[in-house]
Amino acid sequence: MTDAVVLYGYRYSVYTRVARLALCAKGVDHATAEIDPFADPPDPALGRLHPFGRVPILVHGDTTIYETAAITRYVDAAFPGPPMVPADARAAARMAQVISIVDAYAYRPMVRGVYSHAVFRSAMGVAADPDAIADGLAAAGPVLDALDAVAAEGLVLDGTAITLADCHLAPMVAAFVQAPEGADRVARRPALADWWTAIADWPALAATDPGPPRPSQPAP
Repeated sequence: MTDAVVLYGYRYSVYTRVARLALCAKGVDHATAEIDPFADPPDPALGRLHPFGRVPILVHGDTTIYETAAITRYVDAAFPGPPMVPADARAAARMAQVISIVDAYAYRPMVRGVYSHAVFRSAMGVAADPDAIADGLAAAGPVLDALDAVAAEGLVLDGTAITLADCHLAPMVAAFVQAPEGADRVARRPALADWWTAIADWPALAATDPGPPRPSQPAP
């Protein structure tokens, strides 16, 4: 497939990073286009690409895909390279389970709660809300326990065979552990900690690192 591939997203969005990880893992040559979903007034380009004004959005030739899980599934199916959906039915189900856990239970406490307040706001010189951090850490506990159990089972999150579960989870944990409290919570879960130690050295993770937050940037 030789049509141009363009990923529209906000560099500090963990979901944009999820999509970029999938593209990098498959070795897809692609361009990125920065689009700020928090702009006021809204960027008219975003409204044309996504009916709900979110990022990321993948444009491949005349095909436009939005919603991160749909983008990563498309990338895995549409391009050559190592498959990121396990052939084994149990492992594929666990992969889908991890993605669902991340979206439903991990993102808000780990990223919007802990990372945004303990790391992002501090970098921008904005006072953090300690209650938001405490609430995020409390809500993250059961999530980390569930992910630790998945990692311990070994069907996915094994630190070696990269699946879409790794792509989806790694940006969340990368943000979360930038807060010392987040790093401590991950370290308390042995299997999850082993997975993170292995995945933290993944070249694609380094290639998609947005760098430190810059002042005046809206939180992810």
